[in-house]
Amino acid sequence: MVVGAMQEICQHKLPCRPWAEPDLARLPGMRPVAADDWVISDECFARQMAYRDHLLSTKRDAVFAVGPEPVALELRDLVVDTIAERPGYHRDDATVTRPDGVMIDLLGDDPLIVAARLVQEDLCILTETEGGHVLAGAALCFPASWTLEEKIGKHLIGIHTPVQPYDAALARRVQRLFDALRPGRVLMRANYLTYDKADLHQPRRMGERRDPGVFHYLRVERQTLRRLPRTGAVIFAIHTYVVPRSALSMADQTAIKSPHSA
Repeated sequence: MVVGAMQEICQHKLPCRPWAEPDLARLPGMRPVAADDWVISDECFARQMAYRDHLLSTKRDAVFAVGPEPVALELRDLVVDTIAERPGYHRDDATVTRPDGVMIDLLGDDPLIVAARLVQEDLCILTETEGGHVLAGAALCFPASWTLEEKIGKHLIGIHTPVQPYDAALARRVQRLFDALRPGRVLMRANYLTYDKADLHQPRRMGERRDPGVFHYLRVERQTLRRLPRTGAVIFAIHTYVVPRSALSMADQTAIKSPHSA
């Protein structure tokens, strides 16, 4: 798969319409989902996974920040348990073969990277400190206008700077959700952004001038929160969908707010 093709990965449809569904439109817009659905697959699995493998190989320092080892190990084991019975996956001792035929050595790399190479989601580790949860590690191959380098080690409100709706009051509400999250319970939210290109890997540093461009593609992130039972860390998983504007109804194109352009 050539790099140019990796930058034009689009799904056929969206799993939700966060601008139109009341429980998702109200910030922070959380809804419960089944525990096994904290990570999911779609028709772009093979292409997205090939792009993730490419980025982890060629831009490892930009898309990966090592997390606490006990958390990463627990996360890897949870991912393996989650996918064990899913169609297309095959477990054999210390390896898992993905539905696209790629074999992953479960002991061959950092456990966080192993976990990220098994599912479509980017995986972020948030650990609790006296001042609230901080981003302690991540495999973030598909950033939407932010960089892992600038956000690692920051608390929730610092992670979301300069997102304007994310003020101190919203940060307190989100922190309460984190504090109340129990193992086995999964919460899901979604956001959306408009872009002029389809590329999943779109980092942008804070303060970097943004050109809104033209609304050619809609990007929706299905985000889930899940607490690990042993370490207590919270996993923030991001499943990214990109669809061309032409795939949306005219009503949806009109309803999507232009300030979300990036």
